[in-house]
Amino acid sequence: MAEKQTFDLIVLGGGPGGYVAAIRAAQLGLKTAVVEREHLGGVCLNWGCIPTKALLRTSELFHLFNHANDFGLSAKEISFDIEKVVARSRKVAAKLTGGIGYLMKKNKIEVFDGAAKLRGDGVIGVTNKDGAAMSDVRAKHIIIATGARARLLPGLVPDGRLVWTYKEAMVPETMPKSLLVVGSGAIGIEFASFFRTLGADVTVVEILDRVLPVEDEEISALAQKAFEKQGMKILTGVSVEHLKKEDDSVIATLKMGDGASHSITVDRVILAIGITGNVENLGLEETGVEVDRGNIVIDEWCRTGVEGIYAIGDVAGPPWLAHKASHEGVLCVEKIAGVDGVHPLDTSNIPGCTYCWPQVASIGMTEQKAREEGREIKIGRFPYRGNGKAIALGEPDGLIKTIFDTKTGELLGAHMIGAEVTELIQGYAIAKTLETTESELMNTIFPHPTLSEMMHESVLDAYGRVMHS
Repeated sequence: MAEKQTFDLIVLGGGPGGYVAAIRAAQLGLKTAVVEREHLGGVCLNWGCIPTKALLRTSELFHLFNHANDFGLSAKEISFDIEKVVARSRKVAAKLTGGIGYLMKKNKIEVFDGAAKLRGDGVIGVTNKDGAAMSDVRAKHIIIATGARARLLPGLVPDGRLVWTYKEAMVPETMPKSLLVVGSGAIGIEFASFFRTLGADVTVVEILDRVLPVEDEEISALAQKAFEKQGMKILTGVSVEHLKKEDDSVIATLKMGDGASHSITVDRVILAIGITGNVENLGLEETGVEVDRGNIVIDEWCRTGVEGIYAIGDVAGPPWLAHKASHEGVLCVEKIAGVDGVHPLDTSNIPGCTYCWPQVASIGMTEQKAREEGREIKIGRFPYRGNGKAIALGEPDGLIKTIFDTKTGELLGAHMIGAEVTELIQGYAIAKTLETTESELMNTIFPHPTLSEMMHESVLDAYGRVMHS
């Protein structure tokens, strides 16, 4: 066994929370190490955020090529090679993963390729993939950033061939003709959008009463209308009772809203019913770290109840977003290092994005939430059809909705559906972070012609000053 090494900080997990935390620690002069059992970049770079966006870019272009005539162009016999589509996605992921390795070396961060287990008193045992001991390392501070994995339910068990998790859905060997997506959150809807745009017959089942249930109800309704117009079959208030696997298909038994059972046969099933934290085999029980429903319990500074042990990202609970994990990593490390002016995470300032077609993005309170809290509110709306840039792009469908506190002018929330809203939402994220009021937003000069002008118009509409609608 190698000689025990001592560090100021050891991070368990090299995903977007873990590697960012390690880099910030190194910048602050802490001797830092990362223990990663699979691959740097975590699920996000390897099997999540990045490769899925590469796939969705392909489907977006495929859609545009098939509507070339709308732009005065001619494109005939448009087709795709699913093997090449997948290969490009994997190449993009590999390039970014290699970049994380470079950043570790650049910042003089030690990387241990293995699984970690807490042994108490700041000691971590590292084992290789075969379970053989590699080394024991020690640190005053330990950040757990082990991420999460797909949640499974009884009777809904993936086999990697007919019933997929997000991993198998990203690397299909052949294009399924029909597909059942169980769950209509961001992951489920993005895969539904990808496969439907490439021609698959897609059915989405959601146990709640609407798709994208965390989004504002008005945006959710517009999204469902758009998906159904594209040919998706959306079943809300419906659950999957059982999956029966045939030779090359799956028979799904659905429990409908009225209690009746209904069966459909599809080529493949994608399970997108949430995620659960990777809390097993870390030695948490021995240390006394509290786990609640698959998530490590932390305070506002990402501290667990055990001195010197912290948790960030998906393993510490929702929202399960890469940018939330990265932000937590930075604030956690800065608090450890004693940096002045560190602020706890305000989850209302975290934007959420779904990269389906049309895109959906949001930040802050929904209209329903604001009303439930008894807020007196003003609501502004601006449709894409009133924006010159949107019409020029051939993207006239969409809406930007803003919600303000009537008494203070505080921007409570913003909710968007349409082309490039996942890029536009950062404008409202900055506004919320700076505690901007409606007056400052109305007095901000937005460039013309841009999609961002709609953000301005939505604010103006909330106060009866809209110009182009």
